[in-house]
Amino acid sequence: MTGASAGASGPVGAWTDLPAPSVDLVDLLDAPRLGPADTSAAAVAQDRRYGQAVPEEELASRISAATRSGPLPDPDAAAAAAHAVARLATPPGALGRLGAVASALAGISGTSPPPLPRQPALIVAAGDHGIHAGAVSPWPQTVSATVARLIAEGRAGTSALATGAGARTVVVDVGLATDVLPHPRLVDARVVAGTRDATIGDAWSRDAAVRAVLVGARVADAVVAAGADLLAVGDVGIGNTTTSAALIGALTGADAGLVTGRGSGIDDATLARKQAVVTRLLHRAAGRHPLGLLTAIGGAEHAALAGVLLTAAARRIPVVLDGVVTAAAALVAARLAAPIRGVLLAGHLSPEPGAGVALQALGLDPLLDLGLRLGEGSGALLAVPVVTSAARLLHEVATLDEALA
Repeated sequence: MTGASAGASGPVGAWTDLPAPSVDLVDLLDAPRLGPADTSAAAVAQDRRYGQAVPEEELASRISAATRSGPLPDPDAAAAAAHAVARLATPPGALGRLGAVASALAGISGTSPPPLPRQPALIVAAGDHGIHAGAVSPWPQTVSATVARLIAEGRAGTSALATGAGARTVVVDVGLATDVLPHPRLVDARVVAGTRDATIGDAWSRDAAVRAVLVGARVADAVVAAGADLLAVGDVGIGNTTTSAALIGALTGADAGLVTGRGSGIDDATLARKQAVVTRLLHRAAGRHPLGLLTAIGGAEHAALAGVLLTAAARRIPVVLDGVVTAAAALVAARLAAPIRGVLLAGHLSPEPGAGVALQALGLDPLLDLGLRLGEGSGALLAVPVVTSAARLLHEVATLDEALA
């Protein structure tokens, strides 16, 4: 891929001028594409071209890699960074939680001071949900495709924030219900054309869920190979706050009333329907393991984001979460590979009640609280400068000993 030039798609100096990842993502993702499971010899051979083995085997290998990357966080590096922050020429406690962020980054990298993130990237996973049939959102599913295209073009709300953060952006259609016009920054890796209504049966197949996880993992591989050293994650999809609430409730034991919110700003009647749907999904999810949960009530973007986090843990790359959807995906991913928790930072606190429940379960404190409910990685992007500034402290601020010398 090559970066889009300024012109009709955006002004000079805008997000569209930032270089796109140089890796051919479409070729990399050729194996896990839309269609029924194919176990023919030719299909297995194709899968072996792109992964260690067939999808289930590749997923097992990636989970293993995420758990074998060393302690996350590295306690010695985190402690060294905390000690270094305490020795800076600033009043005790004056840096607030920035010191904790610097320590977390050191724990992820295994070095103190931690590397200074210079190439942040945003990965947005897009997918629609069959529970839309339960009237949990007033918006048609075609909106998802429109938003995904706007993000790819650099004309969405989150695009301005990506410019401010200096973040490359990749949008991955892993499960939209309607087609999106092609764009260099939009990867067509669709494994399902929207999920089914999870209140009456599994949302999709296990095979599709595994392939969606691998899509996310491979996209993250490519983005990191192109130089990204800090990942922000986001989502697009109609119905995804409903399924996210159910995933969070299933993984934390919280009931529907504690995790269900207004999403895109729904009225009281729609909220009541939404809470009833989440209650039904929680009943269907009882006793399911992580992949089983994704199959029963999850969505393609949840699975893909879990795959992104698997790669991040294996490569020790920090990840800034966005809102309730990315938090739900993180809970699932942490059940697949516990060390994933060690690479996570919470960008902001979403107004969705499930977000706070999920972050508490993950042991994360949000860096910002701006009342954002945009999704798309917006809160994660706004937190990127906070994260990079925390690392910069240990590279550029004099110690008290140096100041007094």
